[in-house]
Amino acid sequence: LFFFFQCDNAKGLKAFYDAIKFGPNHLMVFGGVCATVTSIIAESLKGWNLVQLSFAATTPELADKKKYPYFFRTVPSDNAVNPAILKLLKHYHWKRVGTLTQDVQRFSEVRNNLTDVLDGKDIEISDTESFSDDPCTSVKKLKGNDVRIILGQFNEEMAVKVFCCAYDEEMYGSKYQWIIPGWYENLWWEAWINSSQCLSKNLLTAMEGYIGVDFEPLSSKTNKTISGRTPQQYEKEYNARRGDGQSSKFHGYAYDGIWVIANSLQRAMSYLNSTNEHQKIEDFNYSNQKLGDIFLSAMNETRFFGVTGEVVFKNGERMGTIKFTQFQEQKEVKVGEYNAVDDTLVIINNSIRFQGVEPPKDKTIIQEELRKISLPLYSILSALTILGMIMASAFLFFNIKNRNQKLIKMSSPYMNNLIILGGMLSYASIFLFGLDGSFVSEKTFETLCTVRTWILTVGYTTAFGAMFAKTWRVHAIFKNVKMKKKIIKDQKLLGIVGGMLLIDLCILICWQVVDPLRRTVEKYNMEPDPAGRDISIRPILEHCENTHMTIWLGIVYAYKGLLMLFGCFLAWETRNVSIPALNDSKYIGMSVYNVGIMCIIGAAVSFLTRDQPNVQFCIVALVIIFCSTITLCLVFVPKLITLRTNPDAATQNRRFQFTQNQKKEDSKTSTSVTSVNQASTSRLEGLQSENHRLRMKITELDKDLEEVTMQLQDTPEKTTYIKQNHYQDLNDILSIRNFTDGKDGEKAILKNHLDQNPPAQWGSSDPSRTSKDPIEDINSPEHIQRRLSLQLPILHHAYLPSIGGVDASCASPCVSPSASPRHRHVPPSFRVMVSGL
Repeated sequence: LFFFFQCDNAKGLKAFYDAIKFGPNHLMVFGGVCATVTSIIAESLKGWNLVQLSFAATTPELADKKKYPYFFRTVPSDNAVNPAILKLLKHYHWKRVGTLTQDVQRFSEVRNNLTDVLDGKDIEISDTESFSDDPCTSVKKLKGNDVRIILGQFNEEMAVKVFCCAYDEEMYGSKYQWIIPGWYENLWWEAWINSSQCLSKNLLTAMEGYIGVDFEPLSSKTNKTISGRTPQQYEKEYNARRGDGQSSKFHGYAYDGIWVIANSLQRAMSYLNSTNEHQKIEDFNYSNQKLGDIFLSAMNETRFFGVTGEVVFKNGERMGTIKFTQFQEQKEVKVGEYNAVDDTLVIINNSIRFQGVEPPKDKTIIQEELRKISLPLYSILSALTILGMIMASAFLFFNIKNRNQKLIKMSSPYMNNLIILGGMLSYASIFLFGLDGSFVSEKTFETLCTVRTWILTVGYTTAFGAMFAKTWRVHAIFKNVKMKKKIIKDQKLLGIVGGMLLIDLCILICWQVVDPLRRTVEKYNMEPDPAGRDISIRPILEHCENTHMTIWLGIVYAYKGLLMLFGCFLAWETRNVSIPALNDSKYIGMSVYNVGIMCIIGAAVSFLTRDQPNVQFCIVALVIIFCSTITLCLVFVPKLITLRTNPDAATQNRRFQFTQNQKKEDSKTSTSVTSVNQASTSRLEGLQSENHRLRMKITELDKDLEEVTMQLQDTPEKTTYIKQNHYQDLNDILSIRNFTDGKDGEKAILKNHLDQNPPAQWGSSDPSRTSKDPIEDINSPEHIQRRLSLQLPILHHAYLPSIGGVDASCASPCVSPSASPRHRHVPPSFRVMVSGL
């Protein structure tokens, strides 16, 4: 039994040979602290059948049983920490790690063994870095590979440099966990801080929370050992005997080593006694292989509880206890231990402190989060949409209830219903635009992509197509006065709207067949977790897209744009039509302007906010609500107000013009009266009063004429009935106008003129024309009757009264002008021929 006190290979080997040659026969070799000397001695023991037991050599190289079959050690090797590290990794569910190793054989061997231990244990070594002098490059690579759990193998001097680099790269704190050797001396960093380029506080900041792994010098259990003492009693006695001498962390392993040798020799003697071979251990010599094998077997069977814990060998390696310490507030604190015999890990009272609220993740956890539409926002906009639909329903009820009112009838109630239907379809699309992956499945969402596009497109065309169709009818009636009037029924307007919808359907069907809309997911850059968790959020968004999205949208936008331009053209052309009930040009222009501006703004903002679904949905919904609401209100609110406040406003503008002309004529009459004899003043005043009364009656009859005209345009089959029942009203107008325009002083002139130029009778016919075809004579009574029934009211109010000529009513086809006792002749200077109407 002997010891080597110097780590010199030559001196150690010479001392060993001198002991063999000059000393007594030795049963075992105890010792070997320096790894290099111990490995040389252990390799040569087989030739002398000697068993060696070391208490301090931890180099992993000595674990090779093929090379060192007679070597044992009571201290766990450096590789013994790897099973403990594996247990710790599994305890915190760390499945992805990286290694940082100093280029020294001792550390490289531990790293290689760790790779073997982790292999097949569902733990990935994502990056392996090594360095010689400057670890900063390796640390930066670890960060670049998103390594969060770093397993380090380096000495104290390099440890200072590593943590300085970790501070510079911000690889510390709640997102990182360093696991390094735990055998460093107490306050190890103070000896090397001056050799680094970082401040002490920065170094301590980066070191905070690292976990050290090393063998346990003394057992923490209170059980009595083989010596009869507890580990605590042994430590107390050891410190008392040591006095002021330097302590070694291997003293407990040396103490247990003596007991291992004693226990092995005792076991060998018991074995020799039981075999009756009359052999003793004193008979051992270096060539006695049989006794050497008995000693080797006795060492492998050793098992007892010592001051360092359970002493058991497995292939010559000590199955000891590994402790875990953590650097907390500038000191190392024991936080757990691993028992290699039982393969158990114990964390002491959850004493491990992590910098965050939970253990660090082994990698950046990327949590995909669907950016969805906020439920409160969807509820608010849905409520606004429902209010809009209620308003549209109220307009529909108003339009149906008052469809027989002249104001509503003249504004085409069927077209109004289509406008309301288009608005309600546009409102309904809002509900579909708000449904995303948080409400429906992926398959349903893909179906909604198509459905909401169809509904919005059809709703838009229905509303504005109906509005523009009825405006086109007004344009066709009032802008082509020289052409023969055509009867434009509502069925024709419905056909126009149907044609517009047919174009829409063709575009949408081609879109769906050739390049249908699909659900696509767009991933955005990672963002930190708002709740402060150690995860990164990768937002994802659902979109409705296809391969040629731009082309299809361009086709739809172009068609809708042309439709809007057509509406603007019609509104401009009919801007001077004087019948308010027919002319919506002002409101159409306002509607087109607002819808166009809002659509342009909405489309631009929606494109810019495609990564913010709440903002995008809010913009789209508000644009649809605004456009639909403003369109319906501009069409129906003026009618509703007019019908409630002035039901007779359908001809208000025409009556206003008539009143203005009457005021001018009254002014002329008053001027001429001033030159009449004072005796006639009272009589003239009476005539003027009667004149005013009769003109008011004309106004009432004008209203009836106007209604007749509109009925003729809508229902031509009623023409015969209207002719037969309204000629007497026309004659009344003729008589009233002739009476009101005459004066007593002019009756004689009128009578003389009639005597000299008897007027032609309406019912008489020229003999020269009897042989002609009535159709060829455009001035025949039949043609005059037909034309006057349609054109008389327009010409009557729009032209003749304004130029002071003969009233159009004098052209009545029913009564001869001379038949009326109040008929007068207009002076030649003011006479206007009414023919070829």
